[in-house]
Amino acid sequence: MTDLKEATRAPDAAWQDDVRQGVRHVRDLDRLPLSPAERQAAQEAASRHKVRAPKAYLDLIDWNDPADPIRAQVIPSPGELVETEGELGDPIADHDFSPVPRLTHRHADRVLLFPTYQCAVYCRFCFRKESLTSIGRGYTREALEPALAYIAEHPEIREVILTGGDPLSLPDKAMAEIFARIEAIPHVRLLRIHTRVPVVLPTRVTSGLVEALQGRLMVTVVTHFNHAREITDAAEAACRTMRQAGFVLLNQSVLLKGVNDSVEVLEELCRELMYRLGVKPYYLHHGDLARGMAHRRTTIAEGQALVEALRARLSGICNPVYVLDLPEGGGKVPLGPCSIEARDGESWRIRGLDGQVRDYREILAE
Repeated sequence: MTDLKEATRAPDAAWQDDVRQGVRHVRDLDRLPLSPAERQAAQEAASRHKVRAPKAYLDLIDWNDPADPIRAQVIPSPGELVETEGELGDPIADHDFSPVPRLTHRHADRVLLFPTYQCAVYCRFCFRKESLTSIGRGYTREALEPALAYIAEHPEIREVILTGGDPLSLPDKAMAEIFARIEAIPHVRLLRIHTRVPVVLPTRVTSGLVEALQGRLMVTVVTHFNHAREITDAAEAACRTMRQAGFVLLNQSVLLKGVNDSVEVLEELCRELMYRLGVKPYYLHHGDLARGMAHRRTTIAEGQALVEALRARLSGICNPVYVLDLPEGGGKVPLGPCSIEARDGESWRIRGLDGQVRDYREILAE
């Protein structure tokens, strides 16, 4: 017999329960199977940068493995308290390119819009973690008015990117309101949503959420899977729901020391993203210069070697572009190894995937 109370629960109840049963405050760390020393270290780090993780994501952790890749992403660690000279509070200069609150306009045809500065999960490596800690504001219509007015006044803007904070941590009603306001601006063509929700809180991807994002705008969802262990049955169902709704799905990962800095781990991740989830590996980010993250950054040379090895193992559709988001608003630049060995006019020396260098001559019409 169906439980009447269960049957009449709001459709959002499952994912909201998942959030409530997870870690939301420093004191919730007491419930995790950490040693006293680990718990004290985690609490000290969490006192500086917020801690949050839904129960479903915490359940993926192998607590017997101190180097578990899920654990490394969400459990605060002492390394976060060690700041290295040259690290930055605003690594990609969001604030320097912010003409009005909650908006960054770095490139002419697109803007970042920040509906909320709250997340379903607070990743320990986040390059915006200081904004999340110091601002911590959620969504209100009034807070977004200056940003929406700015977009409406700039016809060169074709693409609006919802980021934050995690926009999909907002309820359906808020997402529908935001979508409607952006859709009403005629020159905007595409809405892009950057989110960790399909990874850490896949039950949030409901029919109500999909309905809230249906309309004139092309919708692209950029997920953030960093390890194949994050690809679960629930994540697969969430991605299938979004694909069937007509959304374009891409993924951006961060190259993290001790999490995914091996060719075997990245190969499995990229294959499963494309083959199982139907999500195109889009970017592999070199670690930004966020403060307290030196212990998670690899060298650029290590990253280049990894993506070169991936190119020899994976089809083109499974390969992400290795990028660095330059400080001072310089934008994302590709860091992948160059295959060009030499050039003399129209004659080139180019290294193939097999490592052999071959001659190539351009042949053009007179």
